[in-house]
Amino acid sequence: MNKEKVVLIGNGMAGIRTLEEIIKREPSRFQFTVFGAEPHPNYNRILLSSVLQGDASVSDIVLNDYDWYERNQIELFTGDAVVRVDCRKKEVWSASGIKRTYDRLIFATGSDPFMLPLPGAEKEGVIAFRNIADCESMINAAKSYQKAVVIGAGLLGLEAARGLLNLKMDVDVIHIADHLMDRQLDSDAGKMLKAELEQQGMQFHLNKKTVKINGHKRVKGISFSDQTSIKADLVVMAVGIRPNVQLAKQSGLKVNQAIVVNDYMETSEEDVYAVGECAEHRGIVYGLVAPLYEQGKVLAEHICTNTSNEVSGYKGSIVSTKLKVSGVNVFSAGAFRDQDETKSIRIHDEFAGVYKKLVVKNNQVVGAVLFGDTNDANRILSLIRSGEDISAISKAALFPSETNDSSPSVVATMADEETICGCNGVSKGEIVCAIKEQGLSTVAEIRQCTNASRSCGGCKPEVAELLALTTGTDIMAKPEPLCGCTELTHEAVVASIREMGLSYVREVISVLGWKSEEGCSKCRPALNYYLGLISPLDYTDDAHSRFVNERVHANIQKDGTFSVVPRMYGGVTNPEQLRKIADVAEKYNVPLLKVTGGQRIDLLGVEKEKLPNVWRDLGMRSGYAYGKTLRTVKTCVGEDFCRFGTQDSISLGIEIEKKYEGLNTPHKVKMAVSACPRNCAESGIKDVGIVGVEGAWEIYVGGNGGVDLRSAELLCKVETNEEVMETISAFLQYYREQATYLERTSHWIERVGLESIKKVIFDDSIERAALIERMEMALSRHKDPWTEIVESEEKQNQLFEKKKIAVKQGGGM
Repeated sequence: MNKEKVVLIGNGMAGIRTLEEIIKREPSRFQFTVFGAEPHPNYNRILLSSVLQGDASVSDIVLNDYDWYERNQIELFTGDAVVRVDCRKKEVWSASGIKRTYDRLIFATGSDPFMLPLPGAEKEGVIAFRNIADCESMINAAKSYQKAVVIGAGLLGLEAARGLLNLKMDVDVIHIADHLMDRQLDSDAGKMLKAELEQQGMQFHLNKKTVKINGHKRVKGISFSDQTSIKADLVVMAVGIRPNVQLAKQSGLKVNQAIVVNDYMETSEEDVYAVGECAEHRGIVYGLVAPLYEQGKVLAEHICTNTSNEVSGYKGSIVSTKLKVSGVNVFSAGAFRDQDETKSIRIHDEFAGVYKKLVVKNNQVVGAVLFGDTNDANRILSLIRSGEDISAISKAALFPSETNDSSPSVVATMADEETICGCNGVSKGEIVCAIKEQGLSTVAEIRQCTNASRSCGGCKPEVAELLALTTGTDIMAKPEPLCGCTELTHEAVVASIREMGLSYVREVISVLGWKSEEGCSKCRPALNYYLGLISPLDYTDDAHSRFVNERVHANIQKDGTFSVVPRMYGGVTNPEQLRKIADVAEKYNVPLLKVTGGQRIDLLGVEKEKLPNVWRDLGMRSGYAYGKTLRTVKTCVGEDFCRFGTQDSISLGIEIEKKYEGLNTPHKVKMAVSACPRNCAESGIKDVGIVGVEGAWEIYVGGNGGVDLRSAELLCKVETNEEVMETISAFLQYYREQATYLERTSHWIERVGLESIKKVIFDDSIERAALIERMEMALSRHKDPWTEIVESEEKQNQLFEKKKIAVKQGGGM
């Protein structure tokens, strides 16, 4: 049977949630194609501030990884926006020239940041805060500049400001209104928020209208309408968004402020729909995630039923916001501003930093603002939605968290129909039912089953409390499992593999009772690593349980091509290697060659089918720029060339890189060897950094030069190269055995403490010797990377041809 073709324009939260809802109802009826403008899978835009602030990585905020698209047979094109739609022929074309036909077309193009049309807005250093690329721009700017200005004191602006503070920048926030977050908070709450954020280091300029951005090529400052100005090296505009409707207009769809849709999310063109921030329903465009998910659910029901008679349709949403702004809990909902026909109930405790306000009209709660304590948010939102008469309800019932400590918890007293997760519209009753019927025992399992806490994560404490109340156990103290496929933690899985003598990934999944027969993109690589760690001499690596970059031995790029990085030990090369690289680049028309930060040459833009031949012609070992292994050992020129050098950094760096290349580790490992304390090889921000001093070497560990910048700590000081190698072996092996999979050395050391590590690898000579012995055992199984790459690539190409995988980018883990 021919499947119906559904094309989704936009790879964001609203569009992909719609596909999730369709797949839930009709898992095999449709053939999906997704076009996304960004070079990423579907990610949680709400948590961009966490990436900027260093609390999460880009991978942490991915909602649906490439494996999800492949598992659901979704054809995905990332970094390739649709540029033309023919509604009559039912065809779409992408920027790269890809053409697809459709039976149903969904516009989920979202919105674009509004950039104030100011003189100088085009200057370098003037950016928005809307996507991953914007986060990366701010992080990079913070490395070279000090003074940041954020225009706009709404939620995004304040989150950007908090992130820039974390990046050690001086931050001024400019706002045209007289109080912060004026669209979500009233004046009293806005003033309290301002006082709190000023204590954190932000400086505010209210009632200010920006008229010009100063500077020549790069921004140097901004000027205001009152003739004043301030300096700035970076300007972040967070003044609002505009629906992305240009393509819709060109395609002939009816557009007002956004794409006009009816209650079933249908546009003016047959079989064309719109959801999310690009859709206008009954004159309203919603920018919060909860209404967008409600729209997606209605659209999925409509598409799957093929009729409007069985679907109630979308009636609009009561907008509410519950979130944490730079560490402060705030909530607002409905019509929270005072009007002539309204009265308010207020609680204002300046000592506790708590403010609560209910706006009442005709004995019904129509709006609310909470600051500092948002425990009553879900109950109040239910009152607003239900329109319940509150004339007979006491204050204690309206604000149960204000009563004495002996009263039952807010979650416990909530009715089943009350909402726990506002973003995803999940009620208390739905969560309790899922816990009881499916035996859920962790917040992660509830998230996977019901979507509760999947978006902003603000309801996670309530979900955990509800889980504890329902199961009668102390869930808050229970550690998170390895993934949603199992209730077992990393430590429990490792212990079970050892005790039961398990030998391969599928055996672990089967014997330990995984909920998914195949596992997932989170657990399979972890199991593959743990099995190899426990039985280094007997275990055969499972290539299918590795991430896609590791499977194809190259880094996938946003256009679907790959980058190839040959090994250059210690950053040292020779004419023969350079000729090979140049010959390969010419032979295979490699678009770009770039010197990397790890002192190597990256061949960018290699097509996948050419990878085996590229590696064969290079005849060089892989630099493992894609692996959870040793990436590079960066070196300075050393004592033979540098007048400050005290040690031979190059020879030691080469020795280290040759010994540990290809070693499987929990996460990527970067090293460096500097010949003197001037640290030209940046040893102070590496996982293992060696610094030469007069007659000795200092060994530093746990550094991180990425978003979560961390200086390495001094592990020890030794005199000989042999002692350096032994210490590295003991440290790395202990890290391999004790860290959880995907835990960097910096995070591991922060978790366990450097002193505890020192006791094991220095104070216990027997354990130190055992660690070194186990390291040698692991290294003895190392295979020639070049041979491995060629063999693996040929096998993988055959496999991909058989399966005819349709995912353009990623297509796996």
